[in-house]
Amino acid sequence: MSKQSKLSPPAWRKFFQSAGPLLGLFFVLGLLALSDEARPTVFTGRNAAIVLTQTVIVALGALGMTLIIVGGGIDLSVGAAVAFSSVVGAKLLVAGTSSWVAAVAVVATGAVIGALNGSLIAGLRLPPFIITLGMMGVVRGGAKWISGKQAVYNPENTGLNTLMDRTNPSGFLPLPPGVWMTLGLAMVASLVMRRSVFGRHVYAIGSNEAAARLCGIRVPQVKLLLYAVAGAFFGMAGLMQQSRLTQGDPTVAVGLELDIIAAVVIGGASLNGGIGGIGGSLLGALLMAVLRNGTNQLGWDSYVQEIIIGMVIVMAVWLDKWRQNKAA
Repeated sequence: MSKQSKLSPPAWRKFFQSAGPLLGLFFVLGLLALSDEARPTVFTGRNAAIVLTQTVIVALGALGMTLIIVGGGIDLSVGAAVAFSSVVGAKLLVAGTSSWVAAVAVVATGAVIGALNGSLIAGLRLPPFIITLGMMGVVRGGAKWISGKQAVYNPENTGLNTLMDRTNPSGFLPLPPGVWMTLGLAMVASLVMRRSVFGRHVYAIGSNEAAARLCGIRVPQVKLLLYAVAGAFFGMAGLMQQSRLTQGDPTVAVGLELDIIAAVVIGGASLNGGIGGIGGSLLGALLMAVLRNGTNQLGWDSYVQEIIIGMVIVMAVWLDKWRQNKAA
């Protein structure tokens, strides 16, 4: 057997790991293209703008969740953090705070929640699943408390209401500012993960935390920063949720964490840590949005969408396990 043939399997596995989410997206689009019912409405500029707008909240959450999962953690409090931060923003706007100050406060609220998660995980050395599960209840209850268990509506003249607003409902451009902001943040996050010392430390901790400690990496500090940065992304998702609904609602985003985790796993990240990338997570979020949009265009019930997405998640996790076995 030649040297080239011996090297081919790892090269093919690396190719499918990086290109898998894109191939999956093309596969879904190909299936929709075969439908005479869906094709006239799915493949239009107007629908493409709708899909990109619908992707924003999950995509922003996926940016933060990618950092956490690559670092070997998990965060189940995302949906609660989105709801809480949106309520904080709406309350500040109602109190007369400027849009800029309210926007910064919303993102900072998410960062504080993330930092609290990180400090508990690093300080108590308990599984992230347990800490963030408990935090999910605490934050969701806090959102209902400060809002009086009801939605808080944004004032009509605030600029935050336009972040997710489509000014040309019948065409593709211009896209809402939230779409461009998400793409810009994704590029920054990708550079940080691939080119910075912090990003290399996150991959090292996710691959082998004990070895990372022996290499001199300050694991508790990195975890605290990791969850705080991810929390800022979740706060940004809360800002977009508030803009989309023009209100802060303590009951929104229930189950959002599952969609976000699914997008990251579909994008090629490993739940065992050490593997994953920003680009793949964005494609995973887009694939889920296309699935939901396509099934809506076909007139399928919501439970069918849930079944399909659940099957996609199971398939993605199985592929991740298969890759790990092959690597071993």
